[in-house]
Amino acid sequence: MHNYSCTTMIVDMEIDTVTAVHLAGLALNDEVVRRLAAAGFADARVSHGYLIQHVVEGPRAVGEIAERMEITQQAVSKTARELVELGYLERTADPADARVRLLGLAPRGRDLVERTRRIRADVEAELKAALGAGPATQLRAGALAALDWAGGGDAVRGRRVRPPS
Repeated sequence: MHNYSCTTMIVDMEIDTVTAVHLAGLALNDEVVRRLAAAGFADARVSHGYLIQHVVEGPRAVGEIAERMEITQQAVSKTARELVELGYLERTADPADARVRLLGLAPRGRDLVERTRRIRADVEAELKAALGAGPATQLRAGALAALDWAGGGDAVRGRRVRPPS
């Protein structure tokens, strides 16, 4: 997996850029998930991140999260229920309206976010060591430019990335 010299064989396959970037992202995410599992977060899934991103900056109501994710409240509630049961999220009453329940990070959820950030930083550092600082920096810049070109940059900057369809 970390053998950079294998790239020659892959390049010879003439994989298009879209497929290469997609598959690289999947492989890198798989590595992050593997490391999270080894760190005690084996029940965390990539799909959980699509909801968690909306409460990193503070609790939000299910309806607001659903609107931001452009999915139904039922879909948010289903994932939220799972995340509450796993100890990553907690429900609290909205101080402005006790009828509204807010979803926020539980201590285990904050630990998950922090551990994920550290693991991603480690993977990025390892990628720089494997590719060289220049190529790794160019790869990141190119991927971010492609994200903006494809119309996804604003969603990332606003923490509104939608689950894949």
